[in-house]
Amino acid sequence: MIEVRIVSSRSDLRKFIVFPNKLFKDVPSYIPPLNSDERALLTDKNPSLEHCSRELYLALRNGEVVGRVAAIINRTVNEHWNKKAVRFGWFDFVEDYDVFSALLDKVVEYGRANGMDEIEGPFGFTDMGKECWAIDNFDARQNMSTLYNPEYYIRFIERAGYEIKCRWQQYSMPASQPVPDKVARINKLIMDKYHLRLVKVKRRKDIMPYAWKFFHTLNDSFHDLYDFVPLTEREINVYIKEYFPFINLDFVHFVVDENDNLVAFGLSVPDLSKAYQKANGSLFPFGWFHLLKALRKFDTIDLLLNGVHPDWQKRGVHSIYYSEMNIKAIEYGVHTAYTNPQIIGNEAVKIWETQYNTTPLMQRAVFGKRI
Repeated sequence: MIEVRIVSSRSDLRKFIVFPNKLFKDVPSYIPPLNSDERALLTDKNPSLEHCSRELYLALRNGEVVGRVAAIINRTVNEHWNKKAVRFGWFDFVEDYDVFSALLDKVVEYGRANGMDEIEGPFGFTDMGKECWAIDNFDARQNMSTLYNPEYYIRFIERAGYEIKCRWQQYSMPASQPVPDKVARINKLIMDKYHLRLVKVKRRKDIMPYAWKFFHTLNDSFHDLYDFVPLTEREINVYIKEYFPFINLDFVHFVVDENDNLVAFGLSVPDLSKAYQKANGSLFPFGWFHLLKALRKFDTIDLLLNGVHPDWQKRGVHSIYYSEMNIKAIEYGVHTAYTNPQIIGNEAVKIWETQYNTTPLMQRAVFGKRI
């Protein structure tokens, strides 16, 4: 007998948060998120709840947790894209179709009760959250900003009649490969022609004025990507406070015009996957030590975020910050770089495929159907 109940207590929330850590404890590629980060996202501390509603569910069998799911309605996304969709996220379950189905039924029920007519996922509250499942190479290397899922997740979602709504591709590449001479020459021509420059800062306080520009440029550059919705001012403020005080300035690559307007960006971060695994969800007593160590000594990086303002797209500006990422990786002795998921067909993917020696890592997808 499977019981599905709403998360209504601190104890339930803890069970909800730690469930995948138990489910995938023997999976080498699984990376546990920090429990404190998950709690901030799933409680009223999350600024996205100003324009989102959500319900959290646990599935139990004989008193043991066997699955979890979040039902999310992002009103801003629905207004932006003129639809009525409920999202599923934080969706993890044992290999049992009945558990999967019971949880997904609750999301559908929540959506219908709130006037929704379609369901899609996996998604978080915003595009800064974790989204999309792997649909091939399930045991490939993960990073801290991607979801892990086993093959049976895809088997079950297809069995339930869901279809792929959008696909993403991730790549790995040798980070020590030099910037091709042709690319370097073209980049210089582009920068000279359009009077562009790379922001160079040594002190952390000097990058902060660009932080707001970065998120507003991100909003503009991602505007037409699948299901994207601009971040709110409060969401931006939270992300600035959380990330910019700790980011490695050598891996922040901002391209600005002659008026100091931010036109393109590329952010990389040291690979923290092993540190997150050692922390196993907690900063204390030793999780913080593993993370600090990984931030100081690393030979792998994640290419976290990149984009170009719409007014500057199709002018080759992507190549400028990609090359600078490449140069800094060589300086730091980084041997491998991994991209975050890139929507198949966009300009960034074309550059990876044509200008660099890349290896496809995995494809990812979100699924949906009418309800």
